[in-house]
Amino acid sequence: MKRIIISGGGTGGHIYPAITIYKEIAAMTDAEFLYIGTDHGLEANIVPKEGIPFKTLPVQGLDRNLSWRALVTLGKTMGSLVKANKIISDFKPDIVIGTGGYVCGPILLAAALRKVPTLIQEQNTIAGVTNKILSRFVDVVAVGFEDAKKAFHRAKRVVYTGNPVRPEVLVDSREEGRAFFNLRDDEFTVLIAGGSRGARSINTAMIEVHKYFKDVKGIKLIHVTGTNEYESVLNALGATSGDSYSESSLIVPYMHDMPKALAAADLAVFRAGAVGLAELTVRGIPSLLIPYPYAAEDHQTYNARALVSAGAARMIVDKMLRGKDLISEIEYYKQNPGELVRMAKAAKELGKPEAAHHIAELALEIAK
Repeated sequence: MKRIIISGGGTGGHIYPAITIYKEIAAMTDAEFLYIGTDHGLEANIVPKEGIPFKTLPVQGLDRNLSWRALVTLGKTMGSLVKANKIISDFKPDIVIGTGGYVCGPILLAAALRKVPTLIQEQNTIAGVTNKILSRFVDVVAVGFEDAKKAFHRAKRVVYTGNPVRPEVLVDSREEGRAFFNLRDDEFTVLIAGGSRGARSINTAMIEVHKYFKDVKGIKLIHVTGTNEYESVLNALGATSGDSYSESSLIVPYMHDMPKALAAADLAVFRAGAVGLAELTVRGIPSLLIPYPYAAEDHQTYNARALVSAGAARMIVDKMLRGKDLISEIEYYKQNPGELVRMAKAAKELGKPEAAHHIAELALEIAK
């Protein structure tokens, strides 16, 4: 039986790929798993709910400027390397897999120095600092975008796999998704989502969009505001609930049935996080992308450009986003179904539905 350590932390963009890879490996072979994260990242809540044994390391990002806080953080990082080394000694993994975040640094470095097989998975076109450093030590780097290869020119081996997508995203048919939301065949459906916490610029622009399309026949706006923004959106619209404002609008704080929403959508208005884009492309959904402008090294803009250059999406710069812009774009695609078909085809060609399986195969290959 293989013994496998998986690590990824801080944001859902690192955690969910790790969980998807874990599930894929578990479906392929008998293995014992251990997940390494932090006690303050999202993984501390998400991973135990998945039933994966979980341990933490005391690590956080380094400040760029020399300060007392930076020295304290550096001390924690050195301490976490010692703890990581002990975890490796005790668990004796056959492979260590990292999907990004500062917590991956100590555990992957400790494993590599002990000649334990190692693999990192980079989701974005612009590689994270931790993964760039680790790429010099690990056995394989699996990248989500082909353009990311150039960041790892010193790595032993780089493989373009695409980003892992949770299997439930691939299950529902368009007909099943539209039936779930009671959509008519002729109802042009736009899915708007800015992440679990919400994207204020998108939500603000959507106020005007909801007002413009209020009770307009033949269109449905499924708007996922994020939990932090839900009440403010309802207040701005004078709505008492997410389905009371208009027949053409469904407004929710969180979409528990996102795979069905993706299956139903004709067009998506999204941020440009790697996981979200992977789901859009495997479903072949045309998109309007508004990259988060404060993402590390502006990586969301580069992610979006990969889809735009392939003809699968259009991009709107966050600071330029206005309600009238979204209205204009939505009207254009609603009236030009041929353009949507072309974009959908381009998106589908970028999709990598077998990414998780490919990464799992790589991991088991080097674990031998």
